Amino acid sequence: MSSPDRQVRAARNRSTPAARGPVVAVTGAASGIGALLTRRLAASEEIKQVIAIDERRGEVTEAQWHILDVRDPAIAEKLRGADVVVHLALDLDLESDPAARTAYNVRGTQTVLTAAAAAGVHRVVLCTSAMVYGALPDNDVPLSEDAELRATAEATGVGDLLEIERLGRRAPRAHPGLNVTVVRPAVLVGGTDTALTRYFESPRLLVVAKSRPTWQFCHVDDLVSALEYAALEKVEGELAVGCDGWLEQEEVEELSGIRRMELPSAVALGAAARLHRIGLTPSPAGDLAYTMYPWVVSVSRLHEAGWRPRWTNEEVLTELLAEVAGRHTVAGRRLGRKDATAAGAAGATVALLGTAALVRRARKARRRI
Repeated sequence: MSSPDRQVRAARNRSTPAARGPVVAVTGAASGIGALLTRRLAASEEIKQVIAIDERRGEVTEAQWHILDVRDPAIAEKLRGADVVVHLALDLDLESDPAARTAYNVRGTQTVLTAAAAAGVHRVVLCTSAMVYGALPDNDVPLSEDAELRATAEATGVGDLLEIERLGRRAPRAHPGLNVTVVRPAVLVGGTDTALTRYFESPRLLVVAKSRPTWQFCHVDDLVSALEYAALEKVEGELAVGCDGWLEQEEVEELSGIRRMELPSAVALGAAARLHRIGLTPSPAGDLAYTMYPWVVSVSRLHEAGWRPRWTNEEVLTELLAEVAGRHTVAGRRLGRKDATAAGAAGATVALLGTAALVRRARKARRRI
């Protein structure tokens, strides 16, 4: 059955209790999680109106679109009339220039929080990551949502996320009447490209000796539904989102069919640091910690609010493996078809040696300049 005409649907909505729902603004609404949330909110009978903000127009015609950069102070005027802002305009691309990425993420969040307060918005929802808890050998399994944030800025984008969290904590003190909800997803899967999803593109799963990997996933569908809960103010505060429970490394290997390659910590971390330093891989050595130590989180606050994940860890891992099929990554670096064939044929050890050869080649090239 086709959707009713927009004007007909709008008229119908005005005559129902849904018209008394909140007006929700979404930044980063044209793509990724923002586009999925915008579409979901626009279809919800509990939402009065959706204001969509991005640097280009998206495909959700039911939303009211404003085209501008979230760092533009003019955003305050576009937020007038909104009850809630869900801020999803973040750059977490592995290939982005780190300094430019940080400038965009931090300045954008700062501007949105200040503009929301100026516009009379009473709640801002920020989306960071469960990575802010840090991956440490002495972490509880699972971590409480109130656990101390012990991450450092050594992994991709985590420094930005920690700063965003700091801004979120300060905002209610600087702007009385403004509430901030923070949503922290586990390993995000579903059209995503991160250092952690690339881990499953390798010919062998790198396991650092004497480490204790545990895996908890979050499908983008579940993240979007959790963000909707936050936008509707069914839950507040700092909350984690992800599948119930977790998988041990042995379970991951059995489900994926990918065998492990175990390396001493000094070798794995040293190689990762060198490859990143000379620009051959996008992932710093700090990313390895999240494949070494547990950072599984409780999702108790969402559960108490009545939310449940639709996906299990096993189902999300299966989805991830289907997404990355045909891609080949070693040490976080995507390989071309020729390199991938060699890696597949000779295994992970040869692939790592091949990466080492690339390091030597890069050094020779620099000497010739």
